[in-house]
Amino acid sequence: MTDDDILAEFRAADALLEGHFILSSGLRSPRYLQCARVLMDPARGARLALALVERLPGELKAKISAVVSPAMGGVIAGHEMARALGVEAMFLERPDGVFELRRGFRLAPGQQVLMMEDVVTTGLSSKEAIAAIARAGGEAIAAAALVDRSGGGAELGVPFYPLLRLDVPTYAPDALPPELVAIPAIKPGSRAT
Repeated sequence: MTDDDILAEFRAADALLEGHFILSSGLRSPRYLQCARVLMDPARGARLALALVERLPGELKAKISAVVSPAMGGVIAGHEMARALGVEAMFLERPDGVFELRRGFRLAPGQQVLMMEDVVTTGLSSKEAIAAIARAGGEAIAAAALVDRSGGGAELGVPFYPLLRLDVPTYAPDALPPELVAIPAIKPGSRAT
């Protein structure tokens, strides 16, 4: 699957949005990828996960015994990756502001896992998820995402495999270009802060 094929999947799902968006990080952007829309079609989600699995090195795939993803955005992406890899899927929640495994999910000591996100912008949530995996006794040996929109700036501390790298400018709220100032801001993501 080429980058154009991947973008076509997002466009077909009306998941590539244009406007003025407030990202989970607090930064602003003129484009937003709503992965929830692209993943609402199970066949499309499966195609994207299979395309990403094909990009992972064989030796890495052989080591992964589970996929762990942060809730909310990463849950479906993580589940589809786990299905494509033939391993279990688990997700992290933030009941008190810090990611943790709940609902009876457990990692064996040293269990090697893939941390899966839908979109990585700054990498903050990904690093928090990787830390939570370590606190739960597992080892995140790699991270993956459907989309890396960090501009190559996300340093996660483990190898990172995005399906698509999308360079979209982001701005601090007090440093917006005039064209964004003129458009009302929308917060399309799942996080309130």
